[in-house]
Amino acid sequence: MSEQPTPSAEPKITYEEFAKVHMRVGKVLEASNHPNADKLIVLKVDLGSEVRQLCAGLRAYYEAAALVGRNIVVVTNLAPRQMRGVESNGMLLAASTAGHEKVIILTTEADIPPGSVVS
Repeated sequence: MSEQPTPSAEPKITYEEFAKVHMRVGKVLEASNHPNADKLIVLKVDLGSEVRQLCAGLRAYYEAAALVGRNIVVVTNLAPRQMRGVESNGMLLAASTAGHEKVIILTTEADIPPGSVVS
C-alpha cells in the first residue's frame, strides 16, 4: 500500500466544496457479513428519518455483531453504489493507520439521536 501524503501535501478544496458533503449520525440496527465479499460488512443504519443499507470494508477489523447499537458518522449524500451485488447507500467514516493495520470507526462521544447533523 502506498504512503499517505502529509496533511500539508494533500490537495486542497474550498469551503464550498466541503459544504457539499452531508454527514449525519446513524445508529447501526443490523450488521452481517457480505455474502459475496470477504472484506465487506453490510449494515442497516437508522438515520432518523430513514433506514439505509451501507457496505463497509471492515471485516478484518470488526465482528459484524459488535457494530449493532453503535453510533457511526455517515456521509449521506453519496450516490448509491453496487458493491459485489449489494447496494451501498452512504459511507461510514473511519480513521486508519497509513498501512491500514488499525481501523477505527468514527463515533460520537455520547449518545445523540440518529439523524443528528455532523458539522
